[in-house]
Amino acid sequence: MTDLHDFIADLPKAELHVHHVGSASPRIVSTLAARHPDSKVPTDPEALADYFTFTDFGHFIEVYLSVVDLVRTPEDVRLLTFEVARDMARQRIRYAELTVTPWSSTRRGIDEHAFMEAIEDARKAAESELGVVLRWCFDIPGEAGLEAAEETLRLAVTDSLRPEGLVSFGLGGPEEGVPRPQFKRYFDRARAAGLRSVPHAGETTGPETVWDALKHLGAERIGHGTTSVQDRRLLAHLAEHGIPLEVCPTSNIATRAVARIEEHPLPRMVEAGVTVTINSDDPPMFGTDLNKEYAVAAKLLGLDERGLAELAKNAVRASFQDRAGKERLLTEIDTYTAGRLAP
Repeated sequence: MTDLHDFIADLPKAELHVHHVGSASPRIVSTLAARHPDSKVPTDPEALADYFTFTDFGHFIEVYLSVVDLVRTPEDVRLLTFEVARDMARQRIRYAELTVTPWSSTRRGIDEHAFMEAIEDARKAAESELGVVLRWCFDIPGEAGLEAAEETLRLAVTDSLRPEGLVSFGLGGPEEGVPRPQFKRYFDRARAAGLRSVPHAGETTGPETVWDALKHLGAERIGHGTTSVQDRRLLAHLAEHGIPLEVCPTSNIATRAVARIEEHPLPRMVEAGVTVTINSDDPPMFGTDLNKEYAVAAKLLGLDERGLAELAKNAVRASFQDRAGKERLLTEIDTYTAGRLAP
């Protein structure tokens, strides 16, 4: 496995399911916590490991929101965004679609124009200084209801606000008690404005939530989709229509969506012909990163270097990059793989 870890470390990659605030490393979180000492979040990076130990999905959401509360100014937003990109660059992530929840910041008093300027300034700096291309998915926090959906849509489609890097529209947060069909009109309007549909579904609820995301929200990719394996017809539909799943193995264990990594349904998804992409979700909170997730996937799927390269190419093809961007990254993956495996 050592050789595979070395291969993964330098493999050019794309990531499609990773959260903005959830990507804040202990270094970033402790810096933000020190800026805002009224927070209950520890300022000691080592203490954060205990703080980020979750009893269930509800506890994860509670802790996640406490970190969200640390992002209170445009300067906090800019710091967080650029430093997340710096951590991605260390992992050879060339392209990432970062899930951003603007409602969480604007409702805390950050000016909406200043918020957009902060993420865009960080995006441009990340590309020019770090070689990391960032794009945004604006995400409805499902637990906040239709008010948050309306506000997220407004921020996403208003010409004077919509950031250049915005490519998609999502739905996150708890699934229990948050039916997907109620968000149909917001997704319809977002799609009419040219945004792609990428809701979370089937993470902590059954496959019916995935069907709802497909039928009512026009989902082009599914965030998680873990319980899709419980429905053979659904798996066949995903495979036939080329709808990828954004799989986050360690996240599913940390939030107790899956009991043990050996029981993760990733192999059954692949056996059914479903396109899967590997992602880290909220990496520091789950003690992981994208490189570790590729190593987990390699073990679950029995992959060698060529198999890992194909897995990386899945994410590129499933991304919302333009054709030229996809071709560049696919070529980079092929060139890297050929060089590493040359006799």
